[in-house]
Amino acid sequence: MKRRLIILLGFVLASISAPFFAFALTVSPARLEISGDPGQTITGEIALFDESAGESSQKNYYVSFENFEPRGDSGAPYFIGAKDGLATWLRSTDSVLVSSSEEVKVPFSIAIPSSAKPGGYFAAVFFGTQPPTGSGGQVSVGGKVGVLILLRVNGEIEEGGGLVSFTTKNNLRVVSTPPIVVEYRLSNTGGDRVVPRGTVSLLNTFRFKTEEVNANKNEGSVLPGSARRYEVYLGDERQLDDTGNPVKLGFFESVKVQLKDFKFGWYTAKLDITWGESAQNAKDSYHFFVIPWQALSILLLGFFLFGKGFKMILKRYNAWVLSQAGIYNQQNSSQKTIEKQEKKQTVSSTISSHSIKDISKPTTQKPLQKPKRRI
Repeated sequence: MKRRLIILLGFVLASISAPFFAFALTVSPARLEISGDPGQTITGEIALFDESAGESSQKNYYVSFENFEPRGDSGAPYFIGAKDGLATWLRSTDSVLVSSSEEVKVPFSIAIPSSAKPGGYFAAVFFGTQPPTGSGGQVSVGGKVGVLILLRVNGEIEEGGGLVSFTTKNNLRVVSTPPIVVEYRLSNTGGDRVVPRGTVSLLNTFRFKTEEVNANKNEGSVLPGSARRYEVYLGDERQLDDTGNPVKLGFFESVKVQLKDFKFGWYTAKLDITWGESAQNAKDSYHFFVIPWQALSILLLGFFLFGKGFKMILKRYNAWVLSQAGIYNQQNSSQKTIEKQEKKQTVSSTISSHSIKDISKPTTQKPLQKPKRRI
């Protein structure tokens, strides 16, 4: 049951850059970035809004807290309960009533212990349809939404980590259809979260910059003791599905997209990012080919058919021009006359050769004999 709950919560909070929705309840803001000193108490408010217009009933939402930590390199939070840490420093009301089309401000506070070590602490404030059960403030299975609390306890915090890799997605060296998806992994071995900021540039075969995009437009954090993978899209992001991956297109759909954003040849993606209080910097590049083979095949076929058609039209046009000038028929009759003359000459030559052969043949004559005389 606990594992199911964790999976459910991870799914609900898979994106930390947009408001959360459940049962028409909107929670704002989606993320709070707070800093304070050891021993300090910080206060704030969270706004709840019920979007179920037309309903006059009230709904009761229960408040609970949970810590989260990094798991994997996707950046999705993994919730681990409220036994210690920031989840035990948070305070708020036990529950709150929200009417339809009403916005309610829910106060909260964070009492940072004087013994807290400088660094980052991470938790979430949840509003659920079921009351908390068990120890640690865990919530029974039910719909809930929440706000991520990213707390930095001030002091001397060690920073570390760096760029792990920078490639196209799946390490592709040949790309056919935009968008071109590049990804980089950044590790954090310091004591607080870091947010990389910078750009990814695309250079074509002639080394001209054709595009430049934000390397972390959602401002996703890398939590301490983890590495996070960031995906950057070069091209039309409307060709992405609900999971953020490029949609699979048919042949002619690919041709349309390729012609709209035509790229061909040897390309280079360049990464330039900085992060942390000490402004650590990393640069890298990745080379690959862009070969829009679907569009190229259509273009080559079109050129071939155009060439054949142009050649046929040109031939007919020349014939028409010659016939209009009277040259075409004259040339035909002259050609026929020449052929007849050549044929007659051939026959005459044959007859003459036979005659000469007969004349030149030697004749044999018998010698004259004297007549016999009768006695």
